[in-house]
Amino acid sequence: MHERWQPGDRVIRREVWRGRPWSALSMYVVRDTPELLALYMPVGSPIGFGPGSWPTPTGRHGWNAGPDTVWLHNDVLQLHRPGDAYSVWTFAPGQKRSDQGWYVNLQDAFRRTSIGIDTLDHELDIVIDADGSWAFKDIDELQESVALDRFTATEVAEILALGDRLGTIIDAGAQWWDERWKHWSPQPEWAVPLELSEGWDLVGTPQEPAPGEAANSEENLV
Repeated sequence: MHERWQPGDRVIRREVWRGRPWSALSMYVVRDTPELLALYMPVGSPIGFGPGSWPTPTGRHGWNAGPDTVWLHNDVLQLHRPGDAYSVWTFAPGQKRSDQGWYVNLQDAFRRTSIGIDTLDHELDIVIDADGSWAFKDIDELQESVALDRFTATEVAEILALGDRLGTIIDAGAQWWDERWKHWSPQPEWAVPLELSEGWDLVGTPQEPAPGEAANSEENLV
């Protein structure tokens, strides 16, 4: 049975496609409760890529620039609820996160492992501006993924349907994520880029949920 992580613990978020861990990000634990897992990654953190190609025309994911690839976007805080097929991100240029909107990343519901969590990005994202307006991102890439054999047509239809349901919730102002997270700041020592755990592409057996962890369904979005 998984013991809850403590703030400052380091975990590996892996992208697992058809049983193969193909990518990994190293992150800090901010909060781990039955209702929420919050993770933080500073700029400069390494990105790992496993062996084998990724189903794109080039055989390489857009983030993969070679063995020294690092996260070059803004610092990111990720909010995950157990059972949700998406996570909610907020980015921070410096510590101005309160001026930013939200980024909803559609993905597999996360699964705990012995080194962190496993998930799989579903291509489709929702970008929410500070004024509450929103738009889909990468919808063309999602639709093209069927021809590349990354997702099936059924999977794409399910992803798009979830995106529509989330959009309806955003329009109604009924989203569950708390605006106060935009004012959260990491510990000063967390600015140091994290190293990836050795053997991340080989280890990490899914475990049972942590004691008392709530399991949300895609129909319970608020």
